[in-house]
Amino acid sequence: MPTTKGFYIGLMFDHAAARHRSAPVVLDTPLQLSPEDGTSVTVGRLSELVREVAGRLVTAGVRPGDRVAVYKTNNFDIALVSAAVQRVGAVPALFSPMLTGETASGLLARLDSPWLLTDAEKYTASGVDGTAARRILLVAGDELPGTESLSRHPVASLRGASVPAPDAPAFISHTSGTTGLPKLVVQTPDALYQRLRLQRLVASWVWRRETVALCVSFVHARFYSALDLGMSFGNPLLVAVDGSPENIGPFFARHRPGAVETQPNTFIDWETLAEADGRPLSSVRYYSATFDAMHPRTIQNLLGASVRRSPKFIQLYGQTETGPVAGRFYTARGAVGMDGRCVGWPLPGVIRMRVTGDDGRAVRAGTVGHIEVRSRTRAVTYLKEDARFAEQQNGSWWRMGDLGFMDRWGRLHMLDREIDSIDSVGSNLEIEDTLMERLPELREVVVLGGLGARPVPVVCTRGDEPLDAERWQLALSGLPELAGVVELPFDRVPRTSTWKVRRPDLIRMLEKDGIRG
Repeated sequence: MPTTKGFYIGLMFDHAAARHRSAPVVLDTPLQLSPEDGTSVTVGRLSELVREVAGRLVTAGVRPGDRVAVYKTNNFDIALVSAAVQRVGAVPALFSPMLTGETASGLLARLDSPWLLTDAEKYTASGVDGTAARRILLVAGDELPGTESLSRHPVASLRGASVPAPDAPAFISHTSGTTGLPKLVVQTPDALYQRLRLQRLVASWVWRRETVALCVSFVHARFYSALDLGMSFGNPLLVAVDGSPENIGPFFARHRPGAVETQPNTFIDWETLAEADGRPLSSVRYYSATFDAMHPRTIQNLLGASVRRSPKFIQLYGQTETGPVAGRFYTARGAVGMDGRCVGWPLPGVIRMRVTGDDGRAVRAGTVGHIEVRSRTRAVTYLKEDARFAEQQNGSWWRMGDLGFMDRWGRLHMLDREIDSIDSVGSNLEIEDTLMERLPELREVVVLGGLGARPVPVVCTRGDEPLDAERWQLALSGLPELAGVVELPFDRVPRTSTWKVRRPDLIRMLEKDGIRG
């Protein structure tokens, strides 16, 4: 057992069960791992399942230090399986269910003959190359050639847990992959603990008395921080696999969460729930989102849907390598006329932040440059890509890969990803905010460079309805000159596991279609 502090997903369920064993956990989808439990379980039952899987892994031959890839059908049991892997001292590598089999195969090869935990449905449908794995264990479904069911292995009697040291690799996730094959990000328990310190303080103020609902990617480190916080107070916890408004509306209407967290693009879809039957968002007092800046329109609509006293929207900006680095909150009144590019202040006591020029030196407030941070929350490397990781370092500072500036009040304004910036416009993200604000019928808008002289706007409408040409022209008033608008069905736009648009892939797709700016 570790002697210094660290955040361990392998111990998280045990710790929660020791305090609130009977606390209810309500799922929208039964666990593949244990379908007989249905959709209503307890924290204690989740802890039992983690211990059971851990015991079977030991009998199967998984040992401390082994790497174990988890690539399975989207389900909350991804968290349970991953916790069990770490509980026996192995290192879980979490692959998004949205990855193609080809991409997953590439990441498996990078892990150097890992174990693969999957299920029969995912293994068959994805076409992942199982030869890159040491052995393949199925957590659900009938055995297939070259695989073995985890359930065939008896549950070993374990004496406590055997988790890695606080400064040792203990958790591998991957980047969003917006620019190509995702990078495998190696995290330590100490870095994950440093991310949680301030978040635990905030959660003790805002989540302590609320039913918490989570609809976050199960393969992202942020989900495990949120899950730990959600189980900390003994209140009901809701966990959703299906983030569609058609599923979330009735789910929330039945269980009435007071605090909700999901990714920004999912919140955009939930705008339609503001006036939905049963008013599913009316009970929400606290919304929170990590990963990226939110569109102002979305924050305004969500806060307007709540009937709670003084509802708030908590926005955190960060990335897989660092966790959250800046944040702020909005009230319904404060969200009116908000600047969508302002992502708040560096997290106090956790993050040091600066903006630098191309020469790597800090610039004055108000000057646009490269956003850099320094903190103990940072990952240690990209697996098998140490040189690529080092390229993002500027001495002890970490370059986020985003462009922005700090204002005179110390707030960070994030303007664009470096790779997506367009010389002819100040901020393509600001243009997207404006268009979303002016056209409520938009579900997505992306302004792309690299397709010609003018930036190309790509839009998706709610219900994939045709865009009104006259309204579009009016919405362009006062904006930089753009090429003709490209309308696409929402499902045709390539996305990551957190529903961010894969802009390079979208550019390549439009190039094949002959689209030019």
